[in-house]
Amino acid sequence: MTRQAKEIRSDIAWSTRDRIEVRGRSLPDEILGHFNLGDVAFLQLTGKVPTPAQSNVFNAILITLVEHGITPSAIAARMTYVGAPEALQAAVAAGLCGLGSVFVGSMEGAARMLTEALPYGSQDADLDQLAKHVMTEFDGRIIPGLGHPVHKPVDPRTPRLFQIAEENGYSGRYVTLMKKIEREAEQSSGKELPINATGAIAALCCELGFPWKIVRGFGVMARAIGLVGHILEESEHPMAIEIWQRVEDEATRHIRPEAT
Repeated sequence: MTRQAKEIRSDIAWSTRDRIEVRGRSLPDEILGHFNLGDVAFLQLTGKVPTPAQSNVFNAILITLVEHGITPSAIAARMTYVGAPEALQAAVAAGLCGLGSVFVGSMEGAARMLTEALPYGSQDADLDQLAKHVMTEFDGRIIPGLGHPVHKPVDPRTPRLFQIAEENGYSGRYVTLMKKIEREAEQSSGKELPINATGAIAALCCELGFPWKIVRGFGVMARAIGLVGHILEESEHPMAIEIWQRVEDEATRHIRPEAT
């Protein structure tokens, strides 16, 4: 039996000798000079031009994720760059590889939690009961989007993100559900477990209707910008070799002869 070939198709972009189109729009004529980076990202993902409100919320999400200091991902990028300065892209990739369930990528887990508890299109859900159900489901495990090792009792990014969502009409059931999960978690544990930036971002991504499986990608997109900045700084004001030498000195001090 001859297998019928499956259609190969993409609706994102195409180009000829004199034309480039992205999502049905001319790149040089309709996009360049008319869209900011966040709006192009929204167009690329959804095939739609964001409304002003969507643009405000989505750009706030991306900007929040660009930078958070000398984090493990920034250190990884800097350390890779010092070993291979000819491959800037490898240094950025090294930093991005650490965006997972603990750093930045936790917003994927939070978005999945929210949309599994409250699927898109659900009507008349009891959000208090859903929050209690989430607590039961996690059964003592870490709840994504809650708590922060540094920002206590409030992650300063969270109230601002929620304010932007409110101002633009995107403070709906997912924002409310995330807040109720925070309340249930704190009452259950007796600890301060504030909604962190990734939890707030997850709620906003759900308000915008994005599937949870793509949400970590927003962190990848945004943090790549931040890592390029770290690599530029590393090239001008190096710290990676100093970090390496200090760590090696402290980690091996107890076994070196001169330490005794």
